[in-house]
Amino acid sequence: MTVLIAGCGDLGTEAGLRFAGLGHDVIGLRRSPEKLPAEIRGMQADLARGVPVIPADVNIVVVAVAADSSTEEAYRAAYINGLRNVLDALDRDSVEPERILFVSSTAVYEDSDGAVVDETTPTEPTRFSGKVLVEAENMLFARTQGTNIQPISLRLGGIYGPGRTRLIDQVRSGQAVIPARPRHTNRVHRDDAAAIIAHLTTMDQDPDPVYVGVDDHAAEMGDVMRFLALEMGIPEPPTASEDAHAGPGDKRCSNKRLRGTGFELAFPTYMEGYRAVLAGRGVRHP
Repeated sequence: MTVLIAGCGDLGTEAGLRFAGLGHDVIGLRRSPEKLPAEIRGMQADLARGVPVIPADVNIVVVAVAADSSTEEAYRAAYINGLRNVLDALDRDSVEPERILFVSSTAVYEDSDGAVVDETTPTEPTRFSGKVLVEAENMLFARTQGTNIQPISLRLGGIYGPGRTRLIDQVRSGQAVIPARPRHTNRVHRDDAAAIIAHLTTMDQDPDPVYVGVDDHAAEMGDVMRFLALEMGIPEPPTASEDAHAGPGDKRCSNKRLRGTGFELAFPTYMEGYRAVLAGRGVRHP
């Protein structure tokens, strides 16, 4: 098959390598295509502005864009304009792929005081990031309705992996503080996120419209910080005082639907994943 990846940053590139490894032809759209590995045929594109001609034989489209900054304007440019321009280009060039996967986020869910959330949980985000992503998801579903295209929204948890070491750096530098109240963190290793993308778009069974992409264990942030400190042989971070601000809300995301497709995680919990990161396994793609 021919796979078009719109947004070939670190995650999109790793997904592209997975597709190539399965024997598929891979086209990657990004502003600097010269940075892509040889397995991916690069095409120059600023997705927020427009999309070049899409080859007629494209079977799978993956939209894996990322905002340039944490502002609503940047989010709308990446996720709304980027997705709309990809869909407009497919219409313009009369290309109807079998599946379109949009990389979304668990930010579409509101804070739920530690309750379990899954694909059936209503999307009622309070922050602009989640609201923009819900708008993009709804655009994908609306634009593919009445066609033969199978839309997939993949709501990924917090991605960590090679080169994504912010939490490690905070613990190592002594800047990390364990929350006073339990707060869960829903994570997925970059390699697993890429493998999920390839799996959902190529599996034999018809995909559901929505999947939550997280590992098997919604861990408490304090446990993750203590684990990292222990692995690095340094003192564990202090715990915040009870009257300190609790920080982002608490929810536990379930990957039961994803697991039901037969997908197997290489890093089922943060422990396996962070051990791989600390050991220097893998590279972050430029």
